[in-house]
Amino acid sequence: MRGGGRVAVSIVAYHTDSDELRRAVSCVDRDAACSVSIVDNAREKRVEALAAELGAQYIGSANNGYGAGHNLAIRQSIEQGADYHLVMNSDIEFDPPALARMVARMDSDPGIGALQPRIVGADGADQYAVRMLPTPFDLVVRRFLPGWMFRRSRDRYLLKHLDHALEHDVHYMQGSFMLLRVETLKRVGGFDERFFMYPEDIDLTRRIAADSRALYWPGAVVRHLHRAESYASGRMLWVHIANMFRYFNKWGWWGDPARRRANMNMR
Repeated sequence: MRGGGRVAVSIVAYHTDSDELRRAVSCVDRDAACSVSIVDNAREKRVEALAAELGAQYIGSANNGYGAGHNLAIRQSIEQGADYHLVMNSDIEFDPPALARMVARMDSDPGIGALQPRIVGADGADQYAVRMLPTPFDLVVRRFLPGWMFRRSRDRYLLKHLDHALEHDVHYMQGSFMLLRVETLKRVGGFDERFFMYPEDIDLTRRIAADSRALYWPGAVVRHLHRAESYASGRMLWVHIANMFRYFNKWGWWGDPARRRANMNMR
């Protein structure tokens, strides 16, 4: 899909349902997007044919992870001179005019390096996709303890105390939908490919927030039909845990002063 817009869009697929991909691509406003790329980490002929049908660029790739797949398209965005790059999941839906509104908000402030709209589930309830930077304690509480335990800590981590009808500067955006300024990506880099899946979005948001603004903006809403695979699959649970270990090894387990400062500002 080639258009006259200024946003390059990438969707990473891995044995993804064709109808899901079709719905995701149909949400993208052709007037706002200069291109849509489907990065296929499974290299399926079916997906290649679907991309051609949808007018999207097909990028076949080895399965090196979610962030690595998006990086292939991000590098093309930089080479092609796009102003913005939209990272989105295949299980995202939104009204096409929403993308132009998000671009207009970023245009209004060149200091915004990343923007995330309000993300809701299929039922319309907030998914609390912007969060505090996680500690090892947060990981243990969310993944291994019953939901009734440490309820206050869970809610604080999900920033439920914030007024989500207002915009906020944040340090952690969920990777299901991130509108990124290409000039910012040139400075901070794309996703860290050491993370196969899960904390790559936290890591990138942190680097963007240290360089410019990472903005939660409720002026647009997208629906995330969240699969939460690591809660349903033992294999994906271990992938999640292993990559969180890599994340804490990079940024610090308990000694992470930047996390402490960022989280204090969100209380």
